[in-house]
Amino acid sequence: MLVHRAESPFAHEEFGIETRREDSHSCMEASPFLSVIIPAVNEAATLPHTIERLRAQSVTHEIIVAVAPSYDGTASIAEKHGTIVVECDRRQRAQQMNLGAARAKGAVLLFLHADTIVPEGAFERIADALIDTQITGGAFARLYDTPSRFLRFTCFLAELRSRKLGIFLGDQAMFLRRETFDTLKGFKEMEIFEDFDFSQRLSRLGKTVILRPPVVSAARRFYERGPLVTLCQDLFMTCQYLAGAAPRDRALKSPRRGTRLKRAFVPARLTAR
Repeated sequence: MLVHRAESPFAHEEFGIETRREDSHSCMEASPFLSVIIPAVNEAATLPHTIERLRAQSVTHEIIVAVAPSYDGTASIAEKHGTIVVECDRRQRAQQMNLGAARAKGAVLLFLHADTIVPEGAFERIADALIDTQITGGAFARLYDTPSRFLRFTCFLAELRSRKLGIFLGDQAMFLRRETFDTLKGFKEMEIFEDFDFSQRLSRLGKTVILRPPVVSAARRFYERGPLVTLCQDLFMTCQYLAGAAPRDRALKSPRRGTRLKRAFVPARLTAR
């Protein structure tokens, strides 16, 4: 196993990473069209299904899992499923994505959460969208894996926001050309709102696009406090951020795994179409 010392082109200090590669999938080449970059912390339970759906895509690609310190064997699971593993020494999604991008060989980068499932034909839709040189990048519409009508309505509003304002979040599977990512100097290494900031800067470069069918993202962050309270907190933090408050990581931490669900809020795995 080779150990590389690597520095993110967009980081302010050097971090140690270790890369590992298993046998390539039939749709993965030395020079893939698209690199999927998945930041992960304690995602051993979600990664296999996410990777399986990615493998079903017909466009040539590579899958890079940028793993921060985890206690559930996330790196081993990612390696077992034949991905490129980049081991990061700090739990910060922005830094993980930058280090993953530094390892990527694809002409197009797709940033995907470990608990988000892409629809069939997603990579073809990305390729078709980027034929237009006026488009700088974009993301997908999003659904949550729950029958909650309230959350479905918020997804509708989020898609409207994305289309009208060019602002999209990390669980919407953001994509762009590699040269555009380099022009933007990657993600700002912020504790939260790195996706909000990145989409704002991307939209300033040119036109962005929102694709369908939607990706399906886990609703687990709503489990502890319920959808309404969680979304109110999100809105409050977003207003603080837009007003100039320094981003903080403590207010939007994901709820603890295994937390008891709120009554009448029962998640159900949806199949992305």
